[in-house]
Amino acid sequence: MTGKPFSIEAHEKGPYAELEQEAERTIRLHLEGRPRAKKMWELLSSDPEVIAMWGMANFVTVKKLGMNDHGQIHAKVATASALTMLDLLIDAGIDPDIVRTGYGDADDAALVVLVATLCHDFGNQVHREAHFVVGIEIIMPVLDRLLPAVYDDIAKRTRIRSFILSAIYSHHGEPPPLTIEAGLVCIGDSTDMTKGRGREAFESGSITIHSVSALAIDKVEIAPGRSKPIELRISMSNSAGIFQVQEILAPKVRAGPLADYVDVVALTTNGDTEREKKIVDGIAMDGGRFVPFHGPR
Repeated sequence: MTGKPFSIEAHEKGPYAELEQEAERTIRLHLEGRPRAKKMWELLSSDPEVIAMWGMANFVTVKKLGMNDHGQIHAKVATASALTMLDLLIDAGIDPDIVRTGYGDADDAALVVLVATLCHDFGNQVHREAHFVVGIEIIMPVLDRLLPAVYDDIAKRTRIRSFILSAIYSHHGEPPPLTIEAGLVCIGDSTDMTKGRGREAFESGSITIHSVSALAIDKVEIAPGRSKPIELRISMSNSAGIFQVQEILAPKVRAGPLADYVDVVALTTNGDTEREKKIVDGIAMDGGRFVPFHGPR
């Protein structure tokens, strides 16, 4: 399997949904020749319970908390990123932990990364607080229902489940990821930072550094690095995007076992060197939150 670059690019008019389609194509590309991971993708992506949980996680985070997308599209974009990075590592001769330990092969590693990234935010359907802990409880019955369709051997199934649960539990970077698979899930989660992800929260009136900084990110490219196996290249239209890079992405890169394998480069690419693209005209307090300011200057 060859690790090919994956580009997360915002579409000015439309739609984060186009990015979902590109993410699905990338996922299927990385699952070629991996029958167990491919079967698990088919099971999860069509499962009514899983689809409903994506929707409820998004309802709580976007509609109730004014946060960026945490639903099905985010899950697929993050998964495409994580699988892309997995194959870049394998191409560089770096084995994931499930291979190093002899508990499985590259197919099993891809399955672990796939499942953990697709399901990492399920805890948000209850509350954002401690969502990574709650998510473990929520995903366990799903894994126990679906994994037997892929693994007959109960011992192997239990080991695979352990890798998945570890990755979900540490996807926020606190506590730090312990395995390469968990590190990929953690970083993959943060690569979905473009303006498409922040638009719904922003347009609903949620003006926070999270939504504004996401609107400053035009593109995230995942490709072989010049000095390391992986390079994350971020293109920004406004330096507000530095928040996403410094406060969201970088801590997750540093947190786990992939710190020595990943480079991060962020550039402001707006053509006008004298003036960056303006994201918001102004903000005003409205009760306990900030909203766009439309009054006289």
